[in-house]
Amino acid sequence: MNATMSGHPPNTDRPTSVRWTVFSMAFATSVLLYLHRYVFGFLKPTLSKDWGLSATELGELDSAFSICYTVFQFPLAVAADAFGVHVVLTTLMVIWLGGMGLMAWAPSARMFWYAQALLGTGQSAVYPCLSRIGRYWFPPNVRTTLQGTVGVLAGRLGALGASLLFGSLLLGIFNLDWRTSTWILVALGVVHLLWFAIVFRDLPRKHPSVNEAEARMIEGDESSVAGSTLPPMARITTGQLLRTMSPRSLINLICLSMQSLLSTFADNIYSNWMPLFLAQVHHVDFKTMGIYSAMPLLGGAIAGLLGGYLNDHFIARTGNRRWSRVGVAFAGKGAAALLMLAALLVYDRPYLFCVVLFFVKLFGDWSLATSWGVVTDIGGRASASVFAFNNSVASIGSIAAPIAFGHIADHYGWKNVFATVAATYLLCALSWLAIDCTIPVLGNSQDEDHTA
Repeated sequence: MNATMSGHPPNTDRPTSVRWTVFSMAFATSVLLYLHRYVFGFLKPTLSKDWGLSATELGELDSAFSICYTVFQFPLAVAADAFGVHVVLTTLMVIWLGGMGLMAWAPSARMFWYAQALLGTGQSAVYPCLSRIGRYWFPPNVRTTLQGTVGVLAGRLGALGASLLFGSLLLGIFNLDWRTSTWILVALGVVHLLWFAIVFRDLPRKHPSVNEAEARMIEGDESSVAGSTLPPMARITTGQLLRTMSPRSLINLICLSMQSLLSTFADNIYSNWMPLFLAQVHHVDFKTMGIYSAMPLLGGAIAGLLGGYLNDHFIARTGNRRWSRVGVAFAGKGAAALLMLAALLVYDRPYLFCVVLFFVKLFGDWSLATSWGVVTDIGGRASASVFAFNNSVASIGSIAAPIAFGHIADHYGWKNVFATVAATYLLCALSWLAIDCTIPVLGNSQDEDHTA
């Protein structure tokens, strides 16, 4: 059957560009994920005042999200490996938008807890799904850069949107109430959901608009392994994943997951606490709060591009994949630890403090693209499951951090919260020395991708 009769465009020397449409969908998904997730940080000052909630109680609402995010992430990511991203990610977006809608309606802290739990469930396996999209839709030579762009740059731009769009514009300048502002974000999510559900396909060769030239470009050097195309998506169970792992690969995966836990713990200060800190300590309004909170997130957005580029650059330059990745991540987290301590010297000057946090987040976040790259290296066709395992362990940090930071803020002051973040960055930097991205999770007999 020729390409035209099969529904695909005719073969030409010039590849089609469907991969960029898929990239745009993945990018937009990541933006919306963080835009919606960071909204709660800007609701904390209002909920604290209207419902009389302490920082500790607000942290417990954060944990409702994190607990469900952690519990459901791995099984739903395994479902993505088994049944494909299209059906799983579409379902997840429906659930997360339901959580956002329930949040906008919630009349009490108890109902708000359920809204956070539903939102956490819906967002739980989104990044494992995006990791799998990266594995099958991005060419190998630029994969880490594009994954860093989707996973870090897009996410941080979404967080910026929460600060500037939701905080400064909707709440501050337009003076809308928080429920109306939240419904506006739900409407944006529904539009994106429909776009993804209609246009996306799990594999390039399953998309009717992808020609042979584009399919081969995406497969790159991997097309020479086990035939002329990437192996089709095959179901892999959790039991198969565990049985094929060697003790060395299991320890390596645990080390990767532990650094992700530490990184997530530290990152919680930006996602959930900056608006409340600025309101309680420096008494800023919503407009100013959004601008100041956006500064660190802008650093994180830049890091998404920079980290992925540095990984691909040093791998190409040195030919040493392991130490290129370790070097980039270690330097970033180490610099973030030192700069966070330096920020405490200007703690009483909120604008300057947030400017220094811009650089903390810049260095701290460029290792996130490295984490995505390592997951792709070691995960092969189980990349969504591996990403989910790593992210599930990391999510323990997002459960512990709200409780820890709320308790520390209530009883020991905000300075000690930021000092805790600095110590966490240092431990995270040291943990990278034990990670080896050349050790595949699946044995060669189970995984034909050989991406490591």
